[in-house]
Amino acid sequence: MLAAAKVAAIRKITARTPVSSLKSYRAGLATLSTSETWKPGKTLCGYKVLETRHIKELELDAIRLRHEKTGAEHLHISRDDSNNVFGIGFATPPENSTGVPHILEHTTLCGSRSFPVRDPFFKMLNRSMATFMNAFTASDYTLYPFSTTNPIDYKNLRDVYMDAAFFPHLRELDFKQEGWRLEHEDPNDKSSPIVFKGIVYNEMKGQMADSGYLFWSKMQQFMFPGTTYANNSGGDPAYITDLTHEELVRFHKTHYHPSNAKFYSYGNFRLEDTLEAINSKLHEFSPITPPVVDKVVKPFESPRRINLTCPVDPMTPPEKQAKMSVSFLANKATDTFEGFGLRILSDLLTDGHASPMYKALIESDLGSEYSSNTGYDGSTMMSSLSFGVQGMKVENVPKVEQTIIAVLEKVREEGVDPKRVEAIVHQMELGQKHKTSFFGMGLMQGLSSGWFNGCNPLDLLELNKNIDRLKSEISSGPFFQNLINKYLLNNPHKLVFTMVPSTDYGAEVAANEMTRLMGKTSVLTKADKEAIYEQGQALLKNQEKIEDVSCLPTLKVDDISKKTKIFSLEHSAVNSVPVQWRPTSTNGITYFRGISVISELTPDLKKYLPLFADSLTSLGTHKRAMSEIDDEIRLHTGGVRVAPFLSTNHSTIDRTEEGLSFSSYCLDRNQDRMYDLMGALISETNFDNTDKLRTLIKGNASALSNSVADSGHAFARTNAGSRLTPAGYASEIYGGMTQVQFMNSLAQMDDLTEVSQRLKEIANVAIKRSSLRLAVTCGDDQMSSNEKVIGQFISRLDASPVKSFSQLEFSPSYENSFFGLPYGINFTAKCLRGVHYTHEDGAKLQILASLMSNLFLHREIREKNGAYGGGAGYSSTGGLFSFYSYRDPSPKKTLSTYEDSVRWVLDRKDFSDQEMAEAKLSIFQRMDTPVSAAEEGMIIFSEGITDEMRQNRREQLLKVTSDDVKEVANRYLLNQPSSHCILGDEE
Repeated sequence: MLAAAKVAAIRKITARTPVSSLKSYRAGLATLSTSETWKPGKTLCGYKVLETRHIKELELDAIRLRHEKTGAEHLHISRDDSNNVFGIGFATPPENSTGVPHILEHTTLCGSRSFPVRDPFFKMLNRSMATFMNAFTASDYTLYPFSTTNPIDYKNLRDVYMDAAFFPHLRELDFKQEGWRLEHEDPNDKSSPIVFKGIVYNEMKGQMADSGYLFWSKMQQFMFPGTTYANNSGGDPAYITDLTHEELVRFHKTHYHPSNAKFYSYGNFRLEDTLEAINSKLHEFSPITPPVVDKVVKPFESPRRINLTCPVDPMTPPEKQAKMSVSFLANKATDTFEGFGLRILSDLLTDGHASPMYKALIESDLGSEYSSNTGYDGSTMMSSLSFGVQGMKVENVPKVEQTIIAVLEKVREEGVDPKRVEAIVHQMELGQKHKTSFFGMGLMQGLSSGWFNGCNPLDLLELNKNIDRLKSEISSGPFFQNLINKYLLNNPHKLVFTMVPSTDYGAEVAANEMTRLMGKTSVLTKADKEAIYEQGQALLKNQEKIEDVSCLPTLKVDDISKKTKIFSLEHSAVNSVPVQWRPTSTNGITYFRGISVISELTPDLKKYLPLFADSLTSLGTHKRAMSEIDDEIRLHTGGVRVAPFLSTNHSTIDRTEEGLSFSSYCLDRNQDRMYDLMGALISETNFDNTDKLRTLIKGNASALSNSVADSGHAFARTNAGSRLTPAGYASEIYGGMTQVQFMNSLAQMDDLTEVSQRLKEIANVAIKRSSLRLAVTCGDDQMSSNEKVIGQFISRLDASPVKSFSQLEFSPSYENSFFGLPYGINFTAKCLRGVHYTHEDGAKLQILASLMSNLFLHREIREKNGAYGGGAGYSSTGGLFSFYSYRDPSPKKTLSTYEDSVRWVLDRKDFSDQEMAEAKLSIFQRMDTPVSAAEEGMIIFSEGITDEMRQNRREQLLKVTSDDVKEVANRYLLNQPSSHCILGDEE
């Protein structure tokens, strides 16, 4: 996996926690940082304490240690957060583009010394209550993190992860399954052609078809020639097939060693327990000298220009698909303040409507949006700063380059607006207080690149120190202008990188693959071919083998709480508008959310609703330009978000509630400014500003088209469900392939008068007092001040009544669809109708989907078929049962596999108690993930699902039996009408 998902989880400290307790806890943090046990130089559990700091702004203690025998580094962050995090990382800079770090990341998780089962990682996904489990490969390191709130779970997962990292089997069959292999297209048919297969191989075929990733990865390779960054750590399919099993094993031996390792722990569990557990694993290792690779590029003596081709996007005009960027080599990672300053400079230049690059490159219509590498990149030993655009005409490449340099020269001469610097500092202050529910995991991901490139991670935590120095530097001289001179305008290490679409690109990639395949198969002897067939049979046998997984630790169903978590809510009305209040500790922040139900939109207007939502935060008002408003938003809030709202009725899947949702948050002192800005955007947006509207449409069209290559399974699933329920239909219009195509059609229009008129029609019915409900999360002492300004906000809204409206009855239809896209790989989905949230069969269908995914579809779609992912899911609120596959080489086979999975369920005698327990654990793992204060109570506000309904659902899930699962499989899946969708090359 190349990216780690961020799964929310954070412990709540309620507003009713005694102040004395909070003071005591904070005092405890300060005491820990000065405790004799953790004084620098002290030793404990085989570790030597190197440094301890109390980071006041983040309310945590950070402790840096080193394992005395092996030299392994350990960073522990002590904080009052029950969502504890653990991670093991290794420096894994690649020497080529065969993807050895990435394939090793996969193969490492395929069985180890103490847990000799085929895939302990995926097995543990269903034997724990982890709030996050994953592994990912970065440019020069590999990380294996997890998080959980359960102490027993934490110990179990820590043991599995460490054993996998240090003592994996690394069997050749696992390498061939996860990496690449030669195998008959049908492993049981010797006469079928021999082809390339492998999970990572297919994953990277899909990844390299993503134009944004392709542009970024190729740019990095040319930006850092002669270094490890000139190689693709994920693997380029053109080179993956050169990797041998022996090379994989050798890479593990030299890189997955404690002397090359970094451990991370976070939360409120005892550090001593973690150190003792790690030490018990590391005692049998002796220190080694980790491999050294070149990470520091030799600076260019003069700028370089690289021009490459890329695939054509069939959804956008071919004459406006060029991409280009200008990149500059910047500071070394260890210079943390210089990096801090460059990151802020990057934001000043590119972020928001008021930024000079946005005005010069995007508003001018030179490009539809920024290139994927735009901004400051500190993920490498030597950082880089890039500016570029995509969705441009190839003849404009010289003009874009000239414009970028002209912007830099102008900022150097005129300086930066102090108000914009203040806004960025405000965002940092707000970010410190706005503790998301994945805080510990986010810290780890933010620290890792710098840590693996020689930074002291404690320095990276001290944001206030950098802010104070920044203020001092700005007051004493032209700080940002000096950075522009040093790194941008007077820097010979400059790369002008261009990609132009070619209609031959896909054919050339396919021809390259065929040439490589022929090169390997043409020299095969009869014995070689027999060995390939036997290997395919052995792999099938291994995949089909029923394993004894009793060696793996597991939680039990009894470990699942029988009671749903309830948040105390209060309700009132302000100017006749209902308001839900969640009084709790928010660290001095007010969170605001509104929903306006729109019952008057015609089907033709619905497709404009996403554009309308974006227009409210993009077009500006009749009195003020959006650039001015945007600065105010950044200076006083954490941003304003508006989006289409959609909810399925909890008592029937054929009724929906649709409209707009809007939200923001701010420091308590800025409540009046937040509500004032929200009111202005909602009631005063200038829909006649067609210049800004054109910029918005083109940017949205480009972003939507680019997202399909990465999230094709989601688009396929949305499309497949679009004809089955009203919510499915609306989802497709608001964010599916229908919206992608619609937005691209608008992007080609010269006259936007009609579009502007449609937006005005929506504005007339969109947000009225009579259709509005609000929710506020804040401290107890802030409720009255919020109520006052909410009243002022409501007074600005249309008070006319909403027209009566009777929702039409929905009649499902069952059709299949195909979208031809040049990805070299496919995405599939199949959907069937289920039941509403309160129906007892909903819980059974949820358990069924988990069982099918974990016991059948994972094996058939991923392990056997080589797709990167696949499974089944059931939407408890939407009422759709869905199958999906991700980066799939054989979509037709996968569609058959969906059918086979139903027969597999019905043909089984029954599911064991352990299998049922694991299915339930996997569901409650998601249900019980802690949420941030801002999300508490939102399910009743948004969906109308009460605490009683949630408790009933919980009880239904806990009592589902094997017979129940078979019953709903027969009733809702067997021979029932369905719709499917394929995105990709093969219809």
